[in-house]
Amino acid sequence: MLEITNNNFEAEVLQSNTPVLLDFWATWCGPCKMFSPILEQFAARHPEVKVGKVNVDEEQELAIRHGIMSIPSLILYRDGKIEKTSVGAMPLSALENWMK
Repeated sequence: MLEITNNNFEAEVLQSNTPVLLDFWATWCGPCKMFSPILEQFAARHPEVKVGKVNVDEEQELAIRHGIMSIPSLILYRDGKIEKTSVGAMPLSALENWMK
């Protein structure tokens, strides 16, 4: 999985030719820790989607720009635009359904 920062956001997310799933998370967030292995499974099963993680403590500007109020928060970018968002952890099957 890719670590997304303010420095690589434009190149990795906005200019990506493939869909980008961003996970906004923090080290102190229990649900984020539980969701991380599910996200890793998803990334392994779906190489057609670029999966990136944004640490909200280290990348506060990105979190503010995306209006992140709760974590984990997921944002799906397609063609440089936000397609949809979701708040909270979910099982792998629900994540795969959400991505369809």
